[in-house]
Amino acid sequence: RRPAPQRFRPFLKFKEDPMKNVLILSASLRPRSNSEGLAAAFAAGAREAGHTAEEISLKGKHIAFCTGCLTCQKTGRCVIADDARAITEKAKAADIIVFASPVYYYSIAGQLKTLLDRMNSLFASEYQFREIYFLASAAEDAPETAEGPQKAIQGWTDCFEKARLAGTVFAGGCTEPGAAENHPALAQAYDMGRAL
Repeated sequence: RRPAPQRFRPFLKFKEDPMKNVLILSASLRPRSNSEGLAAAFAAGAREAGHTAEEISLKGKHIAFCTGCLTCQKTGRCVIADDARAITEKAKAADIIVFASPVYYYSIAGQLKTLLDRMNSLFASEYQFREIYFLASAAEDAPETAEGPQKAIQGWTDCFEKARLAGTVFAGGCTEPGAAENHPALAQAYDMGRAL
């Protein structure tokens, strides 16, 4: 005798999303930095979701200006031996890169721009990252305040055809150190990391 047909399809187990390697680069140099607070919230969300998240602050790092020699395009490594080399290697191996910066004169902090210039060796490399996120804080709270810094990050991202700017968070009205601790953007940064 034949068994009765099953009324329901058997439960299908879907493959879980793989753990991602997240690198978070924080550009602010002041204590209790608001943009660094956003970075910490993003990292907490990413870890909660099961990913690895490494936070690197540019505080105390020695990062010289790019000289434009383009040697890195041939050798895959910058000729200047400073902290930018190790950071660039970590960026190359990351699945996701997060940049956190205060807004200075409607752009990113100078130390972050210097780092982006020094990461030029990535352009001709087999970089791993596919998603870029940007976290910004500023004293001004008008939405257009973040347009300049976001454009700077978008411009860097556009140079890497396999990558995209996947999301931004802006905490406006944060003048004093620690002001972002009660800002809605903190939860937004956490949720963005949690949703990876």
